[in-house]
Amino acid sequence: MQIPEEGTGISAIKGKTSKGATAPAVSIDDVAMAAGVSTATVSRAVRGIPGVSAATRERVLKIVERLGYVPSSSASGLASGRTMTMGVVVPMIDRWYFATALGGADRALRAAGYDLMVFNLGGAGGNRERVFHRSMLRKRIDALLVMCMSLTEEELVSLRALDSPSIVVGSNLEGVRHVSIDDPVAVKDAVEHLIGLGHRDIAHLQGTGEYGFDFSVPLLRNEAFEATMQAHGLPVRPEWTALGNFRAADGKAAAARLLDDPGNRPTAIFASSDEMAFGVMMAAAERGIRIPEELSVVGIDDHELSEPAGLTTIRQRPDEQGAFAAGLLLAELAGAARVQPGIQPHELVVRKSTAPPPSPVTT
Repeated sequence: MQIPEEGTGISAIKGKTSKGATAPAVSIDDVAMAAGVSTATVSRAVRGIPGVSAATRERVLKIVERLGYVPSSSASGLASGRTMTMGVVVPMIDRWYFATALGGADRALRAAGYDLMVFNLGGAGGNRERVFHRSMLRKRIDALLVMCMSLTEEELVSLRALDSPSIVVGSNLEGVRHVSIDDPVAVKDAVEHLIGLGHRDIAHLQGTGEYGFDFSVPLLRNEAFEATMQAHGLPVRPEWTALGNFRAADGKAAAARLLDDPGNRPTAIFASSDEMAFGVMMAAAERGIRIPEELSVVGIDDHELSEPAGLTTIRQRPDEQGAFAAGLLLAELAGAARVQPGIQPHELVVRKSTAPPPSPVTT
């Protein structure tokens, strides 16, 4: 059966509405009729599931594009026996990284006709039992993304019991499939940028695991900072290490303690996230400390506010990480082989917050 020409067939019928009326939405039945196939074949073709010839898939997709058909998650689920829903476990939904990665995953899923179900642990961690060990996930999702969390052995057993593909986003976890940047290398790049400018007195504003969550990222970044300093023969001074909890307000309070002693002040601060780096910049401004003339600051993330703030940082793309991870799971659901994802890219972005250290005062 040939594809109807423009202005004929289904598209023409849909266009013949009375003045001012809205044309009815194109259904999967319309696409199936135009292509001369079953609705199940349309569903498989749209979602890339095996069992459809290349020629049929191409014909169906051309009609889908022409008619403006939007896949229905419920209709597709009937054809495949799936829920057409992917779950995402988020430690805290109000944090920049999590929200950005979630947005990227959602875009990829919507494009494939999938819905997204968010399981927000709400910061306190009290929902872990409900999410991982009870019936909340079972038979309600086809796959699962886990954002930036180490998993206990019991939780891993619970996930395996789902018989659904899963992946961790944002954490570099030993023995667990994950999508993330190479955090140790990213930290090395940031600290060596400061060292290359001539800084020797470098402080570290650390993140930490909040609310009882076991994040691998803070530990990896702490270890990488110390290793990089030691590799260059530079001391890691305990009084120049502070905890900022990945928040601007906490970063500001921690930076105040680093900057309040003029006689024992670092010339540069590496912050393990941009949000903490913003706190450093605010604390410095309140004390009349000029950036970068008297203090250099570098972060990690390339937060959306980093460019207007002029912050030198390590750029990563949580939205692309979320979309990439969702795409891997979608491909597996469509019959593709399980893939071990590679390291995601990062890059040093030099802006106005870093410069050589001030010259020593001579008398």
